[in-house]
Amino acid sequence: MAKVAWLCEFPLAGGGDRSLLATLGGLRRAGFEPVALAPAGGELARLFQRHDVPQLPVQWIDSQGRRLAQPQARQFLQAQLTALRPDLLHANSLAMARLAGPVATELELPSLGHLRDIVGLSAAAMADVNRNARLLAVSQATRAFHVAQGLALEKSFVLYNGVDLRRFRPREPHAPRPLLSELELGSDALLIGCIGQIILRKGQERLLPLAQRLRADFPSAHLVIIGDCPSQKAESRAFDAQVRRDLTAAAPGQVHFLGRRDDVETLLPQLDLLVHPARQEPLGRVLLEAAACGLPIVATPVGGTREIFAESADPSALLIDTADGSELAAAVARLLDDPDGRTRLGGAARRRAESVFDVERAATGLATHYAEVLALDREADGRARRQGLES
Repeated sequence: MAKVAWLCEFPLAGGGDRSLLATLGGLRRAGFEPVALAPAGGELARLFQRHDVPQLPVQWIDSQGRRLAQPQARQFLQAQLTALRPDLLHANSLAMARLAGPVATELELPSLGHLRDIVGLSAAAMADVNRNARLLAVSQATRAFHVAQGLALEKSFVLYNGVDLRRFRPREPHAPRPLLSELELGSDALLIGCIGQIILRKGQERLLPLAQRLRADFPSAHLVIIGDCPSQKAESRAFDAQVRRDLTAAAPGQVHFLGRRDDVETLLPQLDLLVHPARQEPLGRVLLEAAACGLPIVATPVGGTREIFAESADPSALLIDTADGSELAAAVARLLDDPDGRTRLGGAARRRAESVFDVERAATGLATHYAEVLALDREADGRARRQGLES
């Protein structure tokens, strides 16, 4: 088994961490055994433990809560990797790819950086990212954005995340919906879900026209918001508080904030519809999961979302350009009035997930990239040895 070090950034398990973990079974069958380098004591550490992934603790912030300077963080990472001696390093975020690039070069360790974010980088930061042997982007949109700011084209590839189609699947007809009991709602209630961190990028304030529309026209419909604000920045906390105040006031008793949940796979099939008002989305994991659950989806066509729900004669989602959320509200209202339309759209979403976003496909693709990076490294070693003999 080839030992692969998974380098992770946060103690919370984000979409990128869950997407990587979803490939674990396929990677192990392909001959790769991960060891996690991740912050200790958090949600992600518990998931690694549950999946029998060994972990070496890392810490990217100091005792005052400040992020370590790059030289200090790299010195720490180099010591960890020297002790671990992995065959391959997989940096599982843009920030970790930047951190790892120079360290992997110094250690002559083959490395792969996973680009899961669409954010601007300085030229120096992109140069660090480019020092990895291979760079994977989660969507064509993500790759194109970074290539435009200096990403090495010849090193970069697109690999879509996958979803476990057995875990995330449509609800059986007449199956119970315990979420209705949790919310103290009747069996005729329609549940509209919005899932994600409550941050400006996810655009939850755009749901205000929808909340107003529900109060006026759909008294049995309820907006269920799952997620929280992970940031301690003042502007982020203010955004979170404003969203909660405005939506609750717009439709009293019809808007429910459930916070961060670890049972999304059981919650999704209980929803009647998912709305996703994001401003930017490299490749939204919740969209893949909702599609796998056969939910009708209304979303903004940003980042990789257009790639998830590619244009076809069999539309798999309603993609709505919006500035203020009014168009999203109108699209949701049309679906609430059209049960057959919801069924058609949800069925097409499930078929799209089955054809493109099966986790087995993602695991096979990642294992192939691992093998190719290791093969290129062996080839480079062979050339170096031959050159040494010739000299």
